[in-house]
Amino acid sequence: MLLARRRGEPAGCVGLRRLDTRTMELTRMFVRPDARGEGGAVVLLDVAEDTARRLGAHRIRLNTREDLVEARRLYAARGYAEIAAYGDDPLADHWFEKRIRIDPPGLTNTGIVLV
Repeated sequence: MLLARRRGEPAGCVGLRRLDTRTMELTRMFVRPDARGEGGAVVLLDVAEDTARRLGAHRIRLNTREDLVEARRLYAARGYAEIAAYGDDPLADHWFEKRIRIDPPGLTNTGIVLV
Protein backbone atom coordinates (compact mmCIF):
# COMPACT_ATOMS: atom_id res chain seq x y z
CA MET A 1 0.00 0.00 0.00
CA LEU A 2 1.36 3.41 -0.98
CA LEU A 3 0.25 6.55 0.84
CA ALA A 4 0.26 10.05 -0.63
CA ARG A 5 0.55 13.09 1.58
CA ARG A 6 -0.27 16.72 0.91
CA ARG A 7 1.02 19.31 3.34
CA GLY A 8 1.80 16.49 5.76
CA GLU A 9 -1.71 15.04 5.76
CA PRO A 10 -2.86 11.81 4.08
CA ALA A 11 -4.28 12.71 0.67
CA GLY A 12 -4.64 9.38 -1.12
CA CYS A 13 -3.52 5.80 -1.42
CA VAL A 14 -3.08 2.94 -3.85
CA GLY A 15 -2.36 -0.74 -3.36
CA LEU A 16 -0.43 -3.26 -5.41
CA ARG A 17 -0.72 -7.00 -5.26
CA ARG A 18 0.95 -9.70 -7.28
CA LEU A 19 -1.29 -11.71 -9.62
CA ASP A 20 1.56 -13.78 -11.11
CA THR A 21 5.32 -13.47 -11.62
CA ARG A 22 4.94 -10.76 -14.26
CA THR A 23 1.63 -9.13 -13.35
CA MET A 24 0.70 -6.77 -10.52
CA GLU A 25 -2.79 -5.51 -9.81
CA LEU A 26 -3.51 -1.92 -8.91
CA THR A 27 -6.07 -1.86 -6.10
CA ARG A 28 -7.88 0.62 -3.87
CA MET A 29 -6.73 3.80 -5.59
CA PHE A 30 -8.29 6.73 -3.80
CA VAL A 31 -7.67 10.47 -3.57
CA ARG A 32 -9.50 12.45 -0.89
CA PRO A 33 -12.12 14.78 -2.36
CA ASP A 34 -10.41 17.90 -0.98
CA ALA A 35 -7.14 16.84 -2.67
CA ARG A 36 -8.56 16.09 -6.12
CA GLY A 37 -7.72 18.16 -9.17
CA GLU A 38 -4.10 18.71 -8.10
CA GLY A 39 -2.46 15.81 -9.96
CA GLY A 40 -2.31 13.46 -6.99
CA ALA A 41 -3.87 10.55 -8.88
CA VAL A 42 -1.24 10.81 -11.61
CA VAL A 43 1.54 10.84 -9.00
CA LEU A 44 0.06 7.80 -7.25
CA LEU A 45 -0.26 5.97 -10.56
CA ASP A 46 3.33 6.82 -11.58
CA VAL A 47 4.74 5.69 -8.23
CA ALA A 48 2.68 2.49 -8.31
CA GLU A 49 3.94 1.70 -11.82
CA ASP A 50 7.53 2.39 -10.81
CA THR A 51 7.15 0.21 -7.71
CA ALA A 52 5.64 -2.63 -9.74
CA ARG A 53 8.45 -2.33 -12.29
CA ARG A 54 11.10 -2.50 -9.54
CA LEU A 55 9.35 -5.61 -8.18
CA GLY A 56 9.78 -7.27 -11.58
CA ALA A 57 6.32 -6.78 -13.07
CA HIS A 58 5.89 -6.48 -16.82
CA ARG A 59 2.30 -5.33 -16.68
CA ILE A 60 -0.30 -3.87 -14.34
CA ARG A 61 -3.97 -4.78 -14.36
CA LEU A 62 -6.87 -3.13 -12.61
CA ASN A 63 -10.62 -3.14 -12.51
CA THR A 64 -13.05 -0.36 -11.83
CA ARG A 65 -16.73 0.44 -11.82
CA GLU A 66 -18.98 1.93 -14.47
CA ASP A 67 -19.77 5.02 -12.37
CA LEU A 68 -16.07 5.97 -11.91
CA VAL A 69 -15.91 7.85 -15.21
CA GLU A 70 -13.00 10.10 -14.19
CA ALA A 71 -10.94 7.09 -13.09
CA ARG A 72 -11.54 5.30 -16.40
CA ARG A 73 -10.59 8.47 -18.27
CA LEU A 74 -7.36 8.76 -16.22
CA TYR A 75 -6.38 5.13 -16.86
CA ALA A 76 -6.98 5.46 -20.60
CA ALA A 77 -5.00 8.71 -20.74
CA ARG A 78 -2.08 7.02 -18.93
CA GLY A 79 -1.87 4.15 -21.44
CA TYR A 80 -4.15 1.53 -19.91
CA ALA A 81 -6.21 -0.45 -22.43
CA GLU A 82 -9.49 -2.19 -21.71
CA ILE A 83 -9.16 -5.97 -21.59
CA ALA A 84 -11.43 -8.96 -21.01
CA ALA A 85 -12.59 -9.54 -17.47
CA TYR A 86 -10.22 -11.27 -15.09
CA GLY A 87 -10.83 -12.32 -11.50
CA ASP A 88 -14.16 -12.52 -9.79
CA ASP A 89 -14.75 -9.05 -8.32
CA PRO A 90 -18.56 -8.69 -8.33
CA LEU A 91 -18.30 -4.88 -8.27
CA ALA A 92 -16.09 -4.58 -11.38
CA ASP A 93 -17.51 -3.41 -14.69
CA HIS A 94 -14.30 -2.50 -16.57
CA TRP A 95 -10.87 -4.14 -16.67
CA PHE A 96 -7.63 -2.51 -17.83
CA GLU A 97 -4.01 -3.47 -18.44
CA LYS A 98 -0.80 -1.61 -19.18
CA ARG A 99 2.57 -3.04 -20.14
CA ILE A 100 5.21 -1.37 -17.99
CA ARG A 101 8.26 -3.28 -19.16
CA ILE A 102 8.82 -4.25 -22.76
CA ASP A 103 11.42 -6.91 -23.57
CA PRO A 104 13.27 -6.10 -26.81
CA PRO A 105 12.63 -8.49 -29.74
CA GLY A 106 14.94 -11.48 -29.63
CA LEU A 107 15.90 -10.97 -25.99
CA THR A 108 12.68 -12.10 -24.35
CA ASN A 109 14.00 -15.38 -22.95
CA THR A 110 17.58 -14.37 -22.21
CA GLY A 111 16.94 -12.68 -18.89
CA ILE A 112 18.15 -9.38 -20.34
CA VAL A 113 15.64 -6.57 -19.97
CA LEU A 114 16.08 -3.00 -21.18
CA VAL A 115 14.12 -0.47 -19.19
